[in-house]
Parts: sequence; structure tokens; C-alpha cells
Amino acid sequence: MIRVLLADDQTLVREAFAMLVESAPDMEVVGQAGTGRQAAELVRSTRADLVVMDIRMPDLDGIEATRLIAADEDLAGVRILVLTTYDTDENIVDALRAGASGFLVKDTRPAELLDAIRTVAAGESLLSPGPTARLIERFLRSPSAPTAGGPECLSEREREVLTLVARGLNNTEIAEALGLSPLTAKTHVSRIMGKLGARDRAQLVIVAYESGMVTPGNL
Repeated sequence: MIRVLLADDQTLVREAFAMLVESAPDMEVVGQAGTGRQAAELVRSTRADLVVMDIRMPDLDGIEATRLIAADEDLAGVRILVLTTYDTDENIVDALRAGASGFLVKDTRPAELLDAIRTVAAGESLLSPGPTARLIERFLRSPSAPTAGGPECLSEREREVLTLVARGLNNTEIAEALGLSPLTAKTHVSRIMGKLGARDRAQLVIVAYESGMVTPGNL
């Protein structure tokens, strides 16, 4: 059973999501929060496995709430799925850097939301290559974008794997593209995460874009 905490400042949105989540036989809603601070507090008391996190909330926004949860060693197993209206909300990149494992747009279909919850709760990242590319492109053009550097600690093969991760390929697809076994591809991804200090594939995507290894135009 996946224990889900819903964080959104709109009561109607939370209630609609709650009804949807409760309709799934493998999920239950263990709490609802109207602010980011409430979410950060409730995630511990409810023992949630996953937080469906809105970005724009009062008191403490979803990005800061994500950062608080991700930085707490006692909450290391909690996964965060961010909701955004990606056409206008560039903060999604900061949310991924803060520790979120994926994102969805708010007008996603009900079945897609449930599948996304299952995917992220299982330890995978949920990244849609097209929207991700457009969001990160806007982020890199902004004045606050970091200076691009290169992950020099990686081997040539690891750099190839990282590039494919950033393009949205899973381990099986990476293995096929590079002529490796799926286990070898998985091992490469794990080693890359360890070398770069990334907690999941979502943060590997950010590293790849910030370093200039991947740009939206070559997806």
C-alpha cells in the first residue's frame, strides 16, 4: 500500500486528488496539507511514502518544502512528485534540484497521475523529455542560472550513459543503445549518481543540462 500525502493550497484540488488516489486499490491518502510547511510537518507524523507536492503555496512553497524533506535523513525514503503548470512555472527545475523525483502538469489524466505515483514510489524518476527540455532551456537562460561546468570525474562511458539518462531513456533503452546488458547499464547509472552526489535520475538530468552535455536542441 502506497501512503500518499497531498499538498496543495486549493481545497477542491486536494479533495479531487484524494478521491482519485483512494479509488486505487494499492494507495491510501494519509494526510492533506494546504501549505508547504504543513506538508513538511505532516510527512513525518503520517509516515507517508510519497508527497504529491504543489509548487505555489502560502507560508512555505513546494520547493522549500521539498528541500526540507529531502535534507532530513529520517525521511530519506520519502519520494516527492511535484505538480506544475509547466508553461508558466519555471520553478520546476529548482524543485528537481531540491530533491523532487519527478513532475506532472495539473491537467494530466487521472490514470496518468496514478501511474506516476506508482512509478515514483517504486524509486524511479518521472521525467517527460519534451517538457523537461523546455523548462531547463528557460532556466539556463535566466540570470540566476549557474555557470556550466563539466562532470570531469566521469569516464567516457559514464558520460555517454548520463547523456542518455538526460534524454529520458530507462536502463533497458540505455543498454540497447550502447550494446550493454541492462544490469551493466543500471550499474553505470548507480556509479554516476554516487560520483555526482545525486539522489536520483532527476538530479542527473539537471547535472547534464547545467554542464552543457545535453541541450534542448539535441534531444
